[in-house]
Amino acid sequence: MRKSLLLASAGLLVAAGPALGQTVSQGGEVSEVVVTAAPFVISIDSVTTSVDILDRDDLDTGLSGGLGEVLSDLPGVRSSFFGPGASRPVIRGMSGPRVLVLSNGVGMVDASALSPDHQVAVDPQEARRIEVLRGPAALAYGGSAIGGVVNVIDDRISETPVAGIEGRVLGAVSSVDTGEMLSGALKAGAGPWVFSLDAMRRQAEDYDVPVGAESRRQLAAEGEDFLGPQASQVENTAVTLDSYGAGLSYVGQGGFLGLSVKQTDSRYGVPGHAHGHDDHDDHDDHDDHDDHDDHDDDAHGDEEGVSIDLKQTRYDLRGGMDLALGPFERLRVSGGYADYEHVEIEDGAPATRFLSEGWEGRLELVQAERDGWQGAVGIQALTRDFDAKGEEAYVPAVEINEAGVFTLQRLDLERWGIEGGLRLDRRTLETAARKAEFDNVSASFGAFLRPSEGWYAGMSLSRTARAPTEAELFADGPHIATRAFEVGNPNLNSEVSYALDVTLHYDGGPWAADLHAFAVQYDGFIDLRPTGEEDHDSELDIFAYRQTDAEFWGGEAQVAYRLWQDGARSFTLEGSADYVRGDTDLGAPARIPPWSATGRAVFATSWWTGKLELRQVGEQTRVTEGELPTDGYRMLNASVVVRPTDGFKLFLEGRNLNDAEAREHVSFLKDLAPLPGRSVRLGVGYSF
Repeated sequence: MRKSLLLASAGLLVAAGPALGQTVSQGGEVSEVVVTAAPFVISIDSVTTSVDILDRDDLDTGLSGGLGEVLSDLPGVRSSFFGPGASRPVIRGMSGPRVLVLSNGVGMVDASALSPDHQVAVDPQEARRIEVLRGPAALAYGGSAIGGVVNVIDDRISETPVAGIEGRVLGAVSSVDTGEMLSGALKAGAGPWVFSLDAMRRQAEDYDVPVGAESRRQLAAEGEDFLGPQASQVENTAVTLDSYGAGLSYVGQGGFLGLSVKQTDSRYGVPGHAHGHDDHDDHDDHDDHDDHDDHDDDAHGDEEGVSIDLKQTRYDLRGGMDLALGPFERLRVSGGYADYEHVEIEDGAPATRFLSEGWEGRLELVQAERDGWQGAVGIQALTRDFDAKGEEAYVPAVEINEAGVFTLQRLDLERWGIEGGLRLDRRTLETAARKAEFDNVSASFGAFLRPSEGWYAGMSLSRTARAPTEAELFADGPHIATRAFEVGNPNLNSEVSYALDVTLHYDGGPWAADLHAFAVQYDGFIDLRPTGEEDHDSELDIFAYRQTDAEFWGGEAQVAYRLWQDGARSFTLEGSADYVRGDTDLGAPARIPPWSATGRAVFATSWWTGKLELRQVGEQTRVTEGELPTDGYRMLNASVVVRPTDGFKLFLEGRNLNDAEAREHVSFLKDLAPLPGRSVRLGVGYSF
C-alpha cells in the first residue's frame, strides 16, 4: 500500500505540472514571513506572540549538535540534553509532548516526545531555516503545540524556480569532542522542474568536561566525597549521524508541487543509562542494564553503557496553487509518511525496540486579502502506530488517530488590528485492552496596535486543549531514562490551558527591542509524581501520572543598541534575558529552568564579524520532591566570521572559554552529565 501511495503521489506531481503553470501567479513576497504562524502572510514584527527565526547562516556559524542544543541560547528555550545524541527544545519550562517539533509543518512521526533519551529524527544541518514559536500554537497544529512549536524547514521541495545549479557545502571540526561535521545541498533546475540532493554527517567522541561527571550534590546524596575539580570526559557520549535526501518539484507561475524522500541513520551513546543503577545500592541487582562491557566498537570504542541505533525513512509531499474558489485564492497541501525504528543496544546485542509508523497531512485554503482582512481554513489528520518490544517496553502498542478542523482570521488596519481562531479536534488512542477518545476545542483572540513609527504592541488570549499521550494514559513499567517505574492513568481528561501573552516591539534609530510577558493557567495539568512506593522487581520508585491545577508565568526580552556606525562598519551591544516560574497544587513542577541573561558585543564590517558574549544562568533551588538543586554558571563565548569573497565564509568559535562547570537544570542527567567544557570550533562554508 505504501508503494502505491508513493507512485500515486509521483503521478500527481507529473499530472499537475501543466495545471500549475497555467494558473495566475501570486503577488509579491514579504520579507521575514513567519511560515509557522499561519497559512497567510504575517511578518515577524507583526506577530502577537514570541517568535525567533534561525536562517541558514545562523545554523552554519552557531552551535553544533542536536535540535535542543542548537536552540538552547534563544530566550525562553533550553535543551533537554540527554547527552549530545538526544536533545529536544524546552520552551518556557514545557517539554516532551507539550512542545511540537515539525518538519515542514507536519509531525515527525518519531518517538522523541516519549522519552528524553530519544533523539529527534531531524538534524538542524538539514534545515534552510528553523522557526520557534513560544506559547500556544495549537490552533494551527493541534494540542501537542500547547507549549510551543519548533518547525524545521528544509529545501528539498523547492517552491521557487532554479536557473541552472545552486548549492552549498559546510565543514567544521570541534575540539571538545574531536567532532567532525560535513553537510551539503545541491539544486538543479530544468525549466519548471527542480531537482534537489542533500546529505550530512556528524560524528563525535566522548566530550570533555572541567570536573568529574557527577555533581557535588549527587555525590553527597550517595554519601561519597567530592575530590575537587578534575578534568574528565562524560563516558558513552559518542555520536554518529548520517542523513541524506532528495526531492523533485514542479514550479509554475501559480504554484508548485513536489515530492521528497529522506533517510536518517544515527548511532549514539546514552550517558548515565547503566550508571544510574550503580549510583544507588538498591538498583545493584537490576539486570536490564548492568555490565554492558560488549558495547559496539565501531561507533563508541570500548565504552560501557547503552547505545541507540535509530533509523527513519520519510516521504513528504508539499504543494501550493493559486485558485479562484469563492473567497479563497490559494490552496496549500502538505503531508509526510515515516517509518521509524530505534533499538537500544546492550551487551552488543539488540534489546528494547521502539517502532513508529504513520502519516500526517494538512490542507489549507487561504482567503484573498480584502481591506486588510486575511484568513484561512484548514483540516489536519494523522494516524500513527506505535509499538515497543523488549524489557523496557513500558508503553503498550497503541494506534493513534487524530482529525482536526481550524480557521485563523486576522484584520490588519495598519494602525491597529485584531485576530482570532478556532479549532476542533478528535484524538483516539487504542491499545489491545483499552480505548480512549478525546474531543477538544481550542480558541484564541488577539489585538495589536501600532501607535507610532517603529512601535508594535500586541496581546493575545487563548484556550488550548491537549489530549493525554500514550505514556500518560497507558504506561506501566520501568523507564530507565527517568529512573522511575511509570504508571499511566487511563481516566485522565484533556489538559486545558488559559494563556495571556503580551508583546512589545520597537525598532527605531539605534535601538531595537522585543519584549514578551506570559501567564498560563492549567486546568487538569498532567504531572508525573512519586507515589512513595517501590516496584519490587525493578527496585525503582513508582511514579504515577496525576492531574492538578497549575500556573506558569514569566517573560523574555531582547534588546540591541547600535553604539557606533560608519558606513558598513558598526559596533552593537545586545542583551537578552528570560524567566519562568511554575506552581501546581502538588508543589513546584520538576525541571523548571532558572533565569538566564546574556550580554553580547558585536563588531561588524562588510567582510567580517566578531562577537564576544557573556552568558549567566542562575541557580535553581526551587525543586520538587526527589529533585536536586542546580548551581548557576557563567559562560564566556566568542566568535569570528570572515567572508573574503561572495559565498565563501570561514568561522572560528570559542565556547565556554572559561571552562565553567555548567549543568542544565531541565535535563534528567544534570547531575551525571554536565555541559561540554572549553571548546574551539573551526569551519568553512561555500554557497553558489
